[in-house]
Amino acid sequence: MPIDFDPEWLAVLQKLKEQFGKKPNLEAILFLIGINELNSTRKDFNKEEKEYLMHIAVCKLLSMNGYYRLVGKDSEGWPLWEQNSTLPALGIIDQEELLKRNIIKYFK
Repeated sequence: MPIDFDPEWLAVLQKLKEQFGKKPNLEAILFLIGINELNSTRKDFNKEEKEYLMHIAVCKLLSMNGYYRLVGKDSEGWPLWEQNSTLPALGIIDQEELLKRNIIKYFK
């Protein structure tokens, strides 16, 4: 079954829609995970910080497959990740599916 029709994926989208008032796209979900991993209540992030929050989220999600590991935090409390192993060469659809499956795990 395609991930976009997986009941667990749909449940994650519904949960976030109920919490935030609209159905989020993948980038919005990554941003939320990044904020959660930063453990921040800040609401004002500049463009560079927003991109880094999404990077944090991707690293967190890919750590579930052993591709990254958390090595600590910088002086401002931002998580620092290190790549453990090389990611397989995946097309964009397969990359999205991997992230979405790990998002399901993240929200369990």
